[in-house]
Amino acid sequence: MAFIRQIAEEQARGTLARVYQSARGRADRVANIIRLMSQDPVSLEGSMQFYLKLMKTENALSAARKELLAAVVSCANDCYY
Repeated sequence: MAFIRQIAEEQARGTLARVYQSARGRADRVANIIRLMSQDPVSLEGSMQFYLKLMKTENALSAARKELLAAVVSCANDCYY
């Protein structure tokens, strides 16, 4: 099994601390995928900005369709959504 070192919330500083705080504000927790990306806070922050812009802002797709597409793509990629 692969292991990726993660930075704990209490050890997070700067950009990573802000990303963790924002994640906790949205979902009352920090998701595993966010913690897995903690070694590169700048890339993590960019990834989160992209995700939020794509999935959480109003566009041509409804929120339900966006979530459905995410689940279908995860399934096609053998990724447990």
